[in-house]
Amino acid sequence: MRLLLDTHALLWFLGADPRLGDAATALVADTENHVFVSIASLWEITIKRRIGKLDADVVAISDAIAGSGLTLLDLKPAHLTALQRLPVFADHRDPFDHLLIAQSFAERLTFVSNDQHAPRYGIDLVRCS
Repeated sequence: MRLLLDTHALLWFLGADPRLGDAATALVADTENHVFVSIASLWEITIKRRIGKLDADVVAISDAIAGSGLTLLDLKPAHLTALQRLPVFADHRDPFDHLLIAQSFAERLTFVSNDQHAPRYGIDLVRCS
């Protein structure tokens, strides 16, 4: 299985947070699965730290990603094309969520997330918790 972690799922996995849930944790930890982390998640973490919404060190997180067997997914033009095609919902305006969902579509990845809006986009989804 090929998975893309939402930003919160990444933080929960690295922090062994039970909110990730047993099923999602088992999938992410399974070495048979190829698990991706978007550069957009590192960007989101950095921005949230700068504005005081998150206490996290992006360098430590990057090191943890490298040491955990997760694969960093760069941003590609195909992701932006998929982003343009996403439906627009007035009550879901988070640009990082949109980009991660678009990457899931473009790369044919199963999205690991607890975002209540994610199912509306019709992507393959593994829910946390």
